Amino acid sequence: MRRFSSEAERVLRRAGWFPGRQVDIEAWKASLALFDWHDEVERFLREFGGISVNVRGPGITTAREPFEFDPELAVGEEDRFAELSRDFRRRFFPVGAVGTGGEFFLAIDEQGYLYLVISWVFYLGDVTSGIERLVTGVKAERVERTVEDVGGD
Repeated sequence: MRRFSSEAERVLRRAGWFPGRQVDIEAWKASLALFDWHDEVERFLREFGGISVNVRGPGITTAREPFEFDPELAVGEEDRFAELSRDFRRRFFPVGAVGTGGEFFLAIDEQGYLYLVISWVFYLGDVTSGIERLVTGVKAERVERTVEDVGGD
C-alpha cells in the first residue's frame, strides 16, 4: 500500500525525499533549543527535514505554493509559537514555511498533526494528509478555540 498519492510521491522524490530517508537533526536541536521539542517533531524532521518543494499553480481548492521543511526559518519566532501553543493547547513546533516569501510557518504538534501558522492556526491533517494537501493545493481548515480555551487555564 502506498503512503502518498503517485503525484505527491513524484513531487517529494524530485525534492529529495525517499522511503526510509533519515537525516541528522542534531544541528537543528542545538539552534532551536528554545522551542518545545517533542517526539513527533524529531520523527518528522528526520524524514522530511531539509526538503524544499517547488509546486505552483492552481490546486484542488487553493493555489499550490512552494514549501520547505526547514525549522530554522522560524528562529526568532519562539514567543509566537509559545503563545499559540498556550492559546490552542497544543505543543506547536516549527518545521518549515509555505509560500514564496514564507507567508505561513508550518508546524507539527505532539500528536503528529501539521498546521499552517501565522497569527492564527490552520489544520492540514496528519503528516501524510498534510503533505498531500500542500502538494495538491487543498485548503487548510481554520482551527477555532473553544469557550474553555478562551476563558480558562
